[in-house]
Amino acid sequence: MSTVPQAGGAPVDGVPPLLRAIVDDATLVAEGPRPEMADAVDSYLAARGSDAGSLLGSLVVPVSRLSELVAELVKRRPAGPVPVALSVDTGLGGVPKALSLTSSRAALLDPRTVEMPAPHDVDTVWLERVTEFVPEEVVAVVEPRRPDADGSEDWLDGVRRVVEHGCRPKLRCGGGRAGAFPGVRDVAGFLALAVRAGRSFTASIGLQAAVRHTDPGTGFTHHGWLNLLVATVRALATGPDEDPEERIGEALLVTDGPGLAAELAGVDQASATRVRALFSSFGSTAAAAQGPELARLGLL
Repeated sequence: MSTVPQAGGAPVDGVPPLLRAIVDDATLVAEGPRPEMADAVDSYLAARGSDAGSLLGSLVVPVSRLSELVAELVKRRPAGPVPVALSVDTGLGGVPKALSLTSSRAALLDPRTVEMPAPHDVDTVWLERVTEFVPEEVVAVVEPRRPDADGSEDWLDGVRRVVEHGCRPKLRCGGGRAGAFPGVRDVAGFLALAVRAGRSFTASIGLQAAVRHTDPGTGFTHHGWLNLLVATVRALATGPDEDPEERIGEALLVTDGPGLAAELAGVDQASATRVRALFSSFGSTAAAAQGPELARLGLL
């Protein structure tokens, strides 16, 4: 058992409040070969039933495959509704039908978010359409497309419009090419904007591990999701005369996993609540691997 103080208060099922439901399983929206629905469902349910099951949030499912998911869940009869994030891959017009299906299968599905890509210079007209299709009880998550080059003011302006419209902005953190991985400048700008506005945000594919690292196979440098969590903690603690982007940038560059863990272990319950009101979750194609990594770092 870990001797590190639990971040954010007493743990539930071994998972402290700061980390509960922070990992969304994004296996079904990963780049590459189409995963089998049965395998994805079995892996998700097994992860939820593990010792670190409380880490797991929603299962991200493409709208086009929602019926497949329902068919697999009917066979397995989970103990409670599975929280899902609907990833729009059929256009906004497919959202009402998808939500109607989740409503008719309330014993199996609990829709939490509807997530969709948008142009990097997304405008209010487009966002109004989102409002028409996504009901208030479900969170609309919008990902303005980020240009490969860092420092695009148009992209950051698009993120700002998403925030101002009341939607949750999403930051894509990686992909199959180097340009899909945002640099420190863009991530810091995104986080600072969300924190200043008090708007929750989410991060997506690319955060495969807890700590910043370079993949020896591809040479791509991956941001760590614990880095983003620490960056959010530091941004909230920034004084009126300090630059939050500078503090965020410093946190993003840390490669010392135990150091990040020690900093998070000092977060009290009130601060944990504030942090998670901002950093809602992140999508991972390696959701089951997060628990063992956190255990090695002493956070579970």
